[in-house]
Amino acid sequence: MTTTLLLELFGGFAGACFALWLATQTLPSPNFALLAPLQRLKPVLLAYLQRPGMVASAGLLLLRLSIGVMMIHHGQEKLADPQQFANTYVASLHLPFPLFFAYAAGFSELIGSWLVIFGLFTPFGALALTGTMATAAYQHILTAGLNVYVLELVVLYLGGSLALLLNGPGRFSFDAGMAGEIFSELEPSTPAQETGNQAGSETAWVGPAGSLPAPVQINV
Repeated sequence: MTTTLLLELFGGFAGACFALWLATQTLPSPNFALLAPLQRLKPVLLAYLQRPGMVASAGLLLLRLSIGVMMIHHGQEKLADPQQFANTYVASLHLPFPLFFAYAAGFSELIGSWLVIFGLFTPFGALALTGTMATAAYQHILTAGLNVYVLELVVLYLGGSLALLLNGPGRFSFDAGMAGEIFSELEPSTPAQETGNQAGSETAWVGPAGSLPAPVQINV
């Protein structure tokens, strides 16, 4: 890996971090009323996005970083010369509009890698990587047969992406943090809490005869 590529990766990572920070500062608060139907899916979504266990979440973080960082340059190579990739690989699949699918594969790998690294919309990023790797595996089998030396790298990427898609990003991700925030905003206040708040704020006027009443707080 050359120094130029390392600088590009660092610059992209720093730019993505700044963009995420800027988005949290400038975007308006979401309308949580529109997300109320998600309340019924809360147990399922939290179980997927916030896997219990710090060790398991650390393992998912390492898997996300490994798959994401290693897949970035594959997307960059495709976008650097999409016509060559279309003629070399996509054309062998006999798909229409090979140049379009070359761009689609390049952007899927590049954007999907960053989403997986940050754990931001991880299912979509993992699905994009899984789709490109499944297509690559099919292309290798179609052109070279079941050659383990050709398939080994593709199968490793495919297995890692599919594992992230099925298991979720883990607790060390933006998805896990946003899910907790969203569902905490969706929690309705119970009548008992509202009654307690009203009762705790009741006041009465107590004072000696002939004097002006003084407000005294009575805790109920």
